[in-house]
Amino acid sequence: MKIDIKEALNSALSAVPSGESAWLLTPWGEQLHPDHVLEEYPRPQMKRNSYLNLNGFWDYAITEEGDFPCSMDGTILVPFSPESLLSRVHRQLLPEEYLWYERDLPVHKPEDDMRCILHFGAVDQCAVVFVNGRKVFRHIGGYLPFEMDITDFLTTEENTLTLRVQDYSDTSYHSRGKQMLEPSGMFYTAQSGIWQSVWLEWVPRLYIQDVLLTCDYDRSTVTLDLKLSETTEEPVIIEIDDGSEAEPIQAETTAHRITIPLRFFRPWSPKDPYLYPVQVRIGTDEVSCYFALRCFTIENDEKNLPRICLNHKPIFLNGVLDQGYWSDGLYTAPSDEALIFDIKTMQQLGFNMIRKHAKLECARWYYHCDRLGMIVWQDMVNGGGAYHKFRMTIKPTISSWYRNNFNDHNYLILNRQNKAGRREWTQECFDTVSYLRHFPCISTWVPFNEGWGQFDADRITAMIRHLDPTRLVDSTSGWFEQHNSDFHSIHIYFGKLYYDPCHKPYAISEYGGYAYRVENHAAFDSMYGYKTILSANQFQKSFKELQQDLLPLKEQGLCAAVYTQLSDIESEMNGILTYDRRICKLDM
Repeated sequence: MKIDIKEALNSALSAVPSGESAWLLTPWGEQLHPDHVLEEYPRPQMKRNSYLNLNGFWDYAITEEGDFPCSMDGTILVPFSPESLLSRVHRQLLPEEYLWYERDLPVHKPEDDMRCILHFGAVDQCAVVFVNGRKVFRHIGGYLPFEMDITDFLTTEENTLTLRVQDYSDTSYHSRGKQMLEPSGMFYTAQSGIWQSVWLEWVPRLYIQDVLLTCDYDRSTVTLDLKLSETTEEPVIIEIDDGSEAEPIQAETTAHRITIPLRFFRPWSPKDPYLYPVQVRIGTDEVSCYFALRCFTIENDEKNLPRICLNHKPIFLNGVLDQGYWSDGLYTAPSDEALIFDIKTMQQLGFNMIRKHAKLECARWYYHCDRLGMIVWQDMVNGGGAYHKFRMTIKPTISSWYRNNFNDHNYLILNRQNKAGRREWTQECFDTVSYLRHFPCISTWVPFNEGWGQFDADRITAMIRHLDPTRLVDSTSGWFEQHNSDFHSIHIYFGKLYYDPCHKPYAISEYGGYAYRVENHAAFDSMYGYKTILSANQFQKSFKELQQDLLPLKEQGLCAAVYTQLSDIESEMNGILTYDRRICKLDM
């Protein structure tokens, strides 16, 4: 049965104050059935044959106190944040409030030695998990996945899962990306709570917690780093389908690391995004994984110019900035098909790279980039104190000396005085690289953007390189470059695009930002962008002229360019796609 989403939303939206904002549904949000929400396995890089999806309607309440609420306010559609349309709630969680979730668990305490693992894809921002009223786990950070063993908290009768969430948004130093409680321009609606899938898995006591697969392109090998739930002498069985006509490669090890040579050499590239399937088994636990054979390096071309290389061959990265916002789901795409649509549409328009900006995405987005052949530049999520517009935006835009001669140990100017905040962000950066390095599509880490929350960039770059030496680092996108970045990375929104000869690959890591408002597909009456366009024809003409301006720069040494941006977001209407993804402003 198809649900009329517009009708279902009417009661929730009736309380929304009138003003310049309008609500927009994407095609996938319009077709969303609340009994079938994001049902695909959430973690494709380590997949088990069975799991219990907990997406769907939960009870919710918003309170002013941290004690368990006496009653709930209604239902919320998980994993959409309460601020989003698809949640059916459309309420803003404030920093002094608590957001509560509750639902029955479809499991009971096992009679055998199996363990029940509860997974959260992401919860924004500070979460405490309770089972049957007992505290199980606490997690801080709105963008990374976390899991816990809840077996010992279960009973043989009914079981209840409760989650308490606080979100300080832009009032604290916690990482927040582009979220603001008073959104405008390039900053958007703050969202909170559960915004990625929630699921349960039954595993034996001895089970596989993680498999990291790292390929060595030049040696044609793959190294597996295994993390198990407990120490054991029981062997791990590995099977790799390497694409040859022979039987799959099989290996057995009791070590935590093993390197396996490949017989069939098939490099990954945007034109041929080949993935090697892997099965890993210990005892009765088995997971499906994959890896790709590819390398990203910086090498000089025949003119002795530094170039970005994929598999030792120069590649120009024609990128598009993607903030990962949806008109109906905010941080959460309404379906797997919606994620695929964005990636494929950008490929059809000639882009071979997406810069995921100030946000981490759900695991399935990276998986689709892996299998479809889209290269990714991944930003860390920015935090810190309030950003000073003049010091961090206006002054570096107009003064090349200022943007190129700034010492980021000056915590006061960058509003990074809070030591706990710097320590928390550093740990999150470490955890982000540890988590996302599983995905072959990622070529580059971007720790800092335009000075937002920036500090000690050289030290952070060294940490990232030590943790993941297989990828490149654009340490300071835009300005405030220090010493150790792999790139000279600059943003050019005003004036003509240009190239500065240097000993590093030169990247225009943001440009464009042409704003064109498409009537009936805009969330706001007001419009923000870096150049105002008044017609579809003028938008296409201006975009084409901008691309032509890049051509001589490529010959001079330009290695990458990132157009702003993939889609409109609220009042920022400089997207190639409208916010609801129904209109492409370029001629396909």
